[in-house]
Amino acid sequence: MEFESFLQMEPYALTKGEKEKLLFQRLRELTWHHRENCSAYARILDSGWAEPSCCEELPFLPVRLFKELAMRSVPPEAVVKTMTSSGTSGQAVSRIDLDRTTASNQQKALVKIVSSFTGSGRMPMILIDCPSVVKDRRMFSARGAGILGFSIFGAKKLYALDDEMRLDVEALREFLQVHQGKTILLFGFTFMVWKHFYQELVRLSSSGITFDLSGCILIHGGGWKKLQGEAVSQRDFHDRLREVCGLSRIHDYYGMVEQTGCIYMQCECGHLHASVFSDVIVRRSLDFGVCGVGEPGILQVLSTIPESYPGHSLLTEDEGVLLGEDDCPCGRKGKYFKVTGRLKHAELRGCSDTYAAGGQ
Repeated sequence: MEFESFLQMEPYALTKGEKEKLLFQRLRELTWHHRENCSAYARILDSGWAEPSCCEELPFLPVRLFKELAMRSVPPEAVVKTMTSSGTSGQAVSRIDLDRTTASNQQKALVKIVSSFTGSGRMPMILIDCPSVVKDRRMFSARGAGILGFSIFGAKKLYALDDEMRLDVEALREFLQVHQGKTILLFGFTFMVWKHFYQELVRLSSSGITFDLSGCILIHGGGWKKLQGEAVSQRDFHDRLREVCGLSRIHDYYGMVEQTGCIYMQCECGHLHASVFSDVIVRRSLDFGVCGVGEPGILQVLSTIPESYPGHSLLTEDEGVLLGEDDCPCGRKGKYFKVTGRLKHAELRGCSDTYAAGGQ
C-alpha cells in the first residue's frame, strides 16, 4: 500500500476497524521492505521474529538501537539529509538517514496533522528560538529539524530570540503590530518557551511592558522532565501563559527524530492523539505484553512513513497510558494517550530537556 493513499484521508477520521486493516497492510510491507534492503535489520528479524498477523505482532526495535547501529535501507548516494537525536554532551545520538521520498512524506504528514488543528492556511509565525539553530540543512539536530519542519506553516516568520537566547522585544512588538488582527502561530520547545519567553514576559510586565497574544496559537514540544523538576505542571504552564499574555490556544505534542512527521498532537481535552499515519501500543515491561486501557507501560510507536530506514515500529524509552480509542470528547477518532515519564535510567533526550541540561 503506497503512502500516498494515507495522505488522501483525514488524519483523525478512521475508526478502529478501518484503521487497523490499512495500517497493518502498510506496516507489514515496510517490514519486508526493510528486511530486504537493510542487512542489520534482516539479521535482527532472522534471529527469531515470526510472521505477524496484526499490528501488535509486528517486530519492533528499541529506539536506542539507532544510537548503536547504522541502519539504512537505501544506498548512501540516495541520502539527502541526516538527522540526529537530542543528546547532552557525552551521550551517543541516533543518526537517521533520509532519502528524498521519506523526507517529503514526513513533511506532508506533518502538514496534514497540524493543519487539522490550526487550519489549512499559512500564518504569520513566531519561532521561539534563535536563527542559528537551522544553519546546517543537511545534518542537524532534532531541535533544528523541529524548527525547520514547523516553519512551513509560517507565511512571515520572526525568530523571537537572538543567538544569545535573549528575547528581541522591539522585533516582537513590531511583528505583532504589523500582523494585528491575524491569527499568529507560535512554535517552540517547552523549556525554552518557559525560560526565554514566558519568564521574560513576566519580567517585562513588572516594568509595565505587556503583549497581547490572545489571538495566537502556541504549539510546543520536546520534553517536560526539566520543567517538572522545577515544579511546573502542564496546568501551570497553560495558566501562567494565559495570565501574562492572554495565550489560551496551546497544544503540546509528542514526537521523536526517529519518526519525524508522525507527531502526536494534544487536543483541547489535553490528550495526545495518534493520527492515521501512526499508532501507539502500550507494553508491559516484564513480558512486553499489550496493556489495556488505563494500564501503565512502555510506549511503542508505529509510523507509516519511514522507507529509507527501519524506523516504522519502535519501542521507546517513555512510559505512558492508553486512555481510550475512538471516544475522546474532542471528537477525533483513533487512540489517545498520555506520556507519564521516562523509564528509570533512560537518558534525558527531549529537545527541551537536553537544551536545559546543556546539550544542543
